[in-house]
Amino acid sequence: MNQNSQISDSVQKIENSRASHPKSVREMTFRELLREINWVSAIFLVVTPLLAVILLPIYMYFHGWSWGLTAFLVILYSISNLSITVCYHRYFAHRSFDVPMWVQVMFLLVASMAFQGSALRWAADHRRHHREVDTDEDPYTINKGFFHAHLGWMLFKDRHPDVDVIPRDLATHKWVQLQHNYYIVVAIFMGFVVPGLIGMALGFGFWPGVLVGGLTRIVLSQHSTFLINSAAHTFGNQPYTDKNTARDSFTMAFLTFGEGYHNYHHYFQADYRNGVRWYQWDPSKWVIASMAIVGLAKRLKKVSAEEILKARIAMEEKRILARGANQERVRLLRERILAAQTRWKAIQADIKRYKEEHSWNQVLVEKRAELELARIEMNNALIAWKTYVRTWLRAQTA
Repeated sequence: MNQNSQISDSVQKIENSRASHPKSVREMTFRELLREINWVSAIFLVVTPLLAVILLPIYMYFHGWSWGLTAFLVILYSISNLSITVCYHRYFAHRSFDVPMWVQVMFLLVASMAFQGSALRWAADHRRHHREVDTDEDPYTINKGFFHAHLGWMLFKDRHPDVDVIPRDLATHKWVQLQHNYYIVVAIFMGFVVPGLIGMALGFGFWPGVLVGGLTRIVLSQHSTFLINSAAHTFGNQPYTDKNTARDSFTMAFLTFGEGYHNYHHYFQADYRNGVRWYQWDPSKWVIASMAIVGLAKRLKKVSAEEILKARIAMEEKRILARGANQERVRLLRERILAAQTRWKAIQADIKRYKEEHSWNQVLVEKRAELELARIEMNNALIAWKTYVRTWLRAQTA
């Protein structure tokens, strides 16, 4: 009887698993496939590129092109992409900073023009992506193929059991709910009507504004954003973690206004920056930082330089040890960096304390001299580490 009960439980678990993991496209019959297609999304994603490819050349043939139209397209494309990266991604999905309510409403309005769904649906899907990355539970997992991650996942209905489980901060946000409930109306107005009106105001005409600033811009903006789900999980390097498929790529960062430093983002997802170094191309972090300067953004989340350095060193150590580097030598170099880092932080804390206590200037001068020495020591330790890692990796590829 016990054994029969165990068998029954096992069968039930299998049935539950099948229910929560629907058939793949290859396993479906034609009739089942038709039922599973998300027709609204599929028609929009297929028809809009076709219309853009057909109508734009026809317009250019009869009316020509101008630098003004180029600027019009580039500016609206930039606003469209930044509305996704800054508003939907870094604010609503990750809460990497805080903004007043009226700014949130502006975020919801402007981001609607990108035609990537409501903030509620976009942010909920994206949080699931981070939580379940590279598994079957990940809505746009790269493990189902490049096309699935880029576009295919939106062509079919989402049958995940938690698809309707909305995070509390989104479910209770009245403006997020309002945008979600009336999304189609808001998106059509912001995505097509507004560009048409701007086109009229600039002298291009309403319908050229709709074609260039609406249709063409939407297609370009959508597919550049989709590259983060596909190409940024396929091409590039992994300087911070290899526990998922996310990669850093300058090319992807350039096309997506900074989102291409995806390996960093998956390891430090709450950070308002993706391109963490000052020279890395990340217009989205510059927009957020500028908002903070004028008082529109507050409490920007930022990972410490120590944590970032620790992650990079851990990955480099893992790589060279896997290739046969001397474990003791690597350990000594790493400990030298950590010791220099600890001393640096201790001296900074001392200087802060002395300033607060209004101690003698002579003490502060001495502490600042110690801090400079610690900085030199830290740099030397990092140079020694980088030289060893670079030399070892070159030797292995020679």
